[in-house]
This record gives sequence, C-alpha cells and structure tokens, in this order.
Amino acid sequence: MTQKSRILLLLAAGALMPLAPAHAADYDPPIFVEEAAEFVPVEVGSGWYLRGDVGYVLSTDMGRVDYRTFDPITATYGSASFDTHELDEDFTWGGGFGYRYNDWIRGDLTVDGFRADFDGTTSSDGPCTGDPILAGTGCRSEDSSSVSVVSLMANGYIDLGTYVRVTPYVGAGVGYSYLSWGGLDSTNYCVDGVSPCPAPGGAISSADHGGEKDWRFTYAFMAGAAYDLTKNLKLDLGYKYRHIDGGDMFGWDDFSDAAGASGIQGTDDGFSTHEVKVGLRYELW
Repeated sequence: MTQKSRILLLLAAGALMPLAPAHAADYDPPIFVEEAAEFVPVEVGSGWYLRGDVGYVLSTDMGRVDYRTFDPITATYGSASFDTHELDEDFTWGGGFGYRYNDWIRGDLTVDGFRADFDGTTSSDGPCTGDPILAGTGCRSEDSSSVSVVSLMANGYIDLGTYVRVTPYVGAGVGYSYLSWGGLDSTNYCVDGVSPCPAPGGAISSADHGGEKDWRFTYAFMAGAAYDLTKNLKLDLGYKYRHIDGGDMFGWDDFSDAAGASGIQGTDDGFSTHEVKVGLRYELW
C-alpha cells in the first residue's frame, strides 16, 4: 500500500471516531428539583359571631321603695315606705358580639335594655302639704314615674350538644345597668282623720320630684335553644332572669327643697325581671 493510501485511511478513521457510541460517563448527571410543599388555603373566620334580639318582660319583682319625710318646723327627717308599688311590663332589645371557643363553650358582650312605667301609693297620718295645711286630717298620694334601663353585660354559655339542628344551652352574665328615673309625679288627697276633709277624696295638691340616675351592679341567668337555619345563621329562643341592685330613685319636691330639705328623698331596693327573647346569631366562619 502506498504512503498516500495509508494517510487517507488514517484521516477516514479519525473522521468516524465521533460517531462511535458514547459511554454513560459522557452524560451530565440528571438534576432533581425538590418537590414544593402543597399549598393549603387557610380558612377565614375564627369563631366570632354577631347577635341581636327582641323580647318582652313577662313580670317584674320590685323590692321595697323607701322615702324620707321632712318637717320644716323642726327641720327633722323621718322615714317611710310606699304602701304599694309596681313596674309594668314592656318590650326589650339587645345586641352584641361573641366568640365560640369550642363546640361546648362560648361567651359574648351584650348591650340591652327596656323601659317601664312605675305606679305607687303612699299614706300618712299627718295632713297633706298644701295650702292651707288641713290640721287633723291624713294624706294619701298617688305617684307615677318611669325608668329607662340599659345593661352592659359579659356572658358565658354552655351548649349542651346539637340534636336535629337544635342546640339547648344555659348561661350566666354579670355587668352594670344604667338606670334613668323620670320625675315622680305625686298627687295628694286629703283623708278624714280627727278633722274631716272639706272635700273628701278631692285632690288638694300635686308635686314633682326630680328623677335620679346611676349605675348599678347587675347579674343574669339564661336558658334556651338555638335552631340552625343555615350553617352560619341560628334562630335563638330563650329565657332571661335579670337582677338589678337598688339605688337612688327621686329627689325632693320644690316645696320641701325650699323649706331646707337636702339629699336624696326616695330610693328603690332594686328589682328583678323575667324575660323571653327571640333573636338571630350569625357565626363568622
């Protein structure tokens, strides 16, 4: 073979070498990307709820109503109590927000209130304050007023399980109530005593006693049941017992005030209400 032929064969072999099968060591190693964590959406809402209700005061148990008397001649004070007194029934309202801690326990803050009319009577052996003062006669008065009550309460409840979409519960609450008494209107009637009245049964004078305002400690007990209208909306039907401590009720009339009487004249011993309520509770899940 000639020299030229050898050179051509070497060149041909060199040209064919890149076409030979590649070994595994000639490849770059595969690149593995770590798998990203699965995205889990966070549920919005955390157990908070809103509530609102209306109701009616079935009955009111009112404690004693006391008042002071004033003798302008001796500048001395006495004490007495109303012969009769009562608060009538009226509608209630309320609203607030709360938090459900689990399936059994929840709590809320509420503001609720009502208005009631007061009627009472008093009597004394002495003559009515009037012009003239009829010596030897007695006196009877008929009195009327009204009171507005707004209660701020912190409440706790125990839900007793859900049965066919109905959840019974019991609860209790503490707080304070702001009472605003209206003026006490008193009408005095002469009563025959040692001396007869010139016009038996006739009104001889009237007076207005300014009403008092104050905050009073209040507690309550509740029971009822909630019905699931939807997953988030519940219809709440319940009973509430509310007790309000006693406090100032009314001041002196203008005649006694001008004669030198001072301080508060009338106080009430507090009262309790028995109420039924119906409302809605919306859970913000």
